[in-house]
Amino acid sequence: MLPTIPDDKIILTEYGRNIQNMVRLAMQIEDKEERTKCVNTIIDTMGIFFPHLRDVNDFKHKLWDHLAIMSNYKLDIDYPYEVPEAPVQTVPEKVPYPAGKVRYRYYGNFIAQLVSAAEKLEGDDRERYIGVLANHMKRNYLAWNKDNVEDKTILQDLYDLSEGKIDLLHSDFQLKSIEELALQKPSHITDKKKNIKKGNHNKKKN
Repeated sequence: MLPTIPDDKIILTEYGRNIQNMVRLAMQIEDKEERTKCVNTIIDTMGIFFPHLRDVNDFKHKLWDHLAIMSNYKLDIDYPYEVPEAPVQTVPEKVPYPAGKVRYRYYGNFIAQLVSAAEKLEGDDRERYIGVLANHMKRNYLAWNKDNVEDKTILQDLYDLSEGKIDLLHSDFQLKSIEELALQKPSHITDKKKNIKKGNHNKKKN
């Protein structure tokens, strides 16, 4: 069902309220032949608004299109041209939010994915990757919390995110200081991740 048009609404402002009212009156004429005659008169009147376009190709066609629009596509006549159909009103589907809750908002889902990637590495590659990851976590934490943060907090979060698979709590590993992180450019950790995977692939080839 098409939406109703308020009586005070002008659909195509270039024709003004009088033409809009004429279209409404034509729609109320019961006899189809009389209604068609009335509509043809309206079309001629509409053309007066644009005398400089009378010789333009498809000008009449555009007038009939506009007439259909002003009638909200409800005018029952035999159109001399094919006019557009009423647009179908659809409600767009809701975009679902990513599944799962972010455990630590200041790290985000991306860090959780990097932690999972670190769990699959071995040897020196794993140690280097985890070192970069831990410092990256500290940088993210400080972006949300401007105050200082103890390294133990970051390492505990890393332990929790990895479900105990990455445990640096009792190691001699030290994170960079706030001053060092401020001077250092953000870690391109995704590039490091790609390089590590590439290195592992080359090792397999050799």
